[in-house]
Amino acid sequence: MGASAKICYNLRLPSALHHTMNDTTSPVSYNTEDLLISLCNSVTHVLGKATHSQIHYSAMVQRITKTCLRPDIGCFVLFDGGFSGLVIINFTAQAAMELYESYMLNMGMPKEELAGSYTSDEVSNAMGELMNQIIGDFTSKIQRELQTHITQNQPKMLVLNKQVQLSVDTNLDNPEARRVTFYTGRDNIFYLELAIDRTEFIKLYDFEPHAVPNPDELIEQAHNGHAPASPAQKTSPPDDNEDLLAALGM
Repeated sequence: MGASAKICYNLRLPSALHHTMNDTTSPVSYNTEDLLISLCNSVTHVLGKATHSQIHYSAMVQRITKTCLRPDIGCFVLFDGGFSGLVIINFTAQAAMELYESYMLNMGMPKEELAGSYTSDEVSNAMGELMNQIIGDFTSKIQRELQTHITQNQPKMLVLNKQVQLSVDTNLDNPEARRVTFYTGRDNIFYLELAIDRTEFIKLYDFEPHAVPNPDELIEQAHNGHAPASPAQKTSPPDDNEDLLAALGM
């Protein structure tokens, strides 16, 4: 074999990263726990706003080996894109009824028209709608803060009895799974489970996250028929070859 050549590259690092590495500290990164915290905050934000109650989660997280749908109501949604994963929320009957009743009452439904059992379709549909809002809030934050994109499918709900647990196969290459306990305003319990491919986002340089769209402004624009102005397209200078191409029918 011939003699090997040693090639050296002189890399000019961004100033912030260069400073960080000179200080023998790691660059800013986001891992599974950071994504989990972001998802947990979406849960508390969406459910708190929908029910006008305090939702909070445990300071301890469980590392689990598999994800399951558990009694009394199991909801799950898959997402894919910059990274892939599965989100499951398992509601106890008491937690589901509390969230359902508070949500529907805040939406203006009379109390006498509320469903009386967690097994009714109305309760499952409400949990599915809330799940959809939670994942929508989460994916929006991911797109703004991590500059990546993920899409979700429609949430699926199952009412399960005490003897049934369904294991959900995520088909992930290198999965990590976590479980977090949540508490409603009346201290009823439900559980969030997250399974994602092992991933890490490393910040190469500073950037400003995209601003959160203002719903009121979007509604006003739609009402007035005003679409955001698109940037003017640059006109290219005349090309000497254009006449020749036109003459050739090209």
